[in-house]
Amino acid sequence: MRTVDWHHDHIVIIDQTLLPHRVEMIALRTVDGVIDALQRLAVRGAPAIGVTGALAVAMAARTAGSDEQLRTDAARLRAARPTAVNLAWAVDRVMALAPHGAQRMLDEAVAMLDEDIATNRTLSHHGADWIERHVVARSVDGYVLHTHCNAGGLACVEWGTALGVVRALHERGRVAEVFVDETRPLLQGARLTAWELQQMGIPYRIVADGAAASIVARGLVDVAVVGADRITANGDVVNKIGTYPLALACARAGVPLMVAAPESTRDPRTATGAGVHIEERPEHEVLFAAGVRVAPDGAHAANPAFDVTPSDLVTVTVTETGAHEGTSR
Repeated sequence: MRTVDWHHDHIVIIDQTLLPHRVEMIALRTVDGVIDALQRLAVRGAPAIGVTGALAVAMAARTAGSDEQLRTDAARLRAARPTAVNLAWAVDRVMALAPHGAQRMLDEAVAMLDEDIATNRTLSHHGADWIERHVVARSVDGYVLHTHCNAGGLACVEWGTALGVVRALHERGRVAEVFVDETRPLLQGARLTAWELQQMGIPYRIVADGAAASIVARGLVDVAVVGADRITANGDVVNKIGTYPLALACARAGVPLMVAAPESTRDPRTATGAGVHIEERPEHEVLFAAGVRVAPDGAHAANPAFDVTPSDLVTVTVTETGAHEGTSR
């Protein structure tokens, strides 16, 4: 099942806000509908966001009354999730074909669906190869991996990035267990990554975000694998909030940290992570849990959606072009 797809004249997505309890496809027929789905995280994950943006601008081209209206729609889409560079990259890629007409734009956007699957399969096997070459498994049953947030099929079209590496290792019979950070405040790890691992029959345990560093420090993990929403020119990695402390724990414990992401996640125009706009999400996501307020009335919350992991904490970055080792160890 694809996370996002094109159906006749509109986009269809899995509504990820309903998982793991319900698997429901919803139709997106307007730019406003796409922006709403992006912002409420009905579709999320850098590659999936990018492809959705590509399809959305192609869809807009079919109905836009003028070139100016199409440019406005494209700008609104680019700004819907400002931290994930894949969205702007995909919208710009399709918009570059606007002089050739709406059908050419749609053909390009639809082709990006299969391209995303192929890209992530390739990078996943590069990642699995690197782990088998450089990491010694503590367990006779295979590797114990640690991951944060969701970088599986749900974050892409069909095949994941970080979780794609886990999937590739699992197909080789080389995964003993996966520690899954719950990923507060919206629990993408507990809700989405755990659901995907369960579907694949991969053993896993969910851990509280605050327990992740201790799990690593106790020597329970062979390698941590995470995704990325943006990789800056110097190799800094912008990813879901909580990635940075996991990276610090890995560096302290001598555990390799692998970042798995397509080349489209690279942002050569931004020098370092300090230059990336970090999206601040609504405070109610922190103040409420499952619709119930858990903080005192009158309390406020800071809710940054992402953090920056400096490049020197990254052992290896894996893309479809191969494994690119850092300088941290």
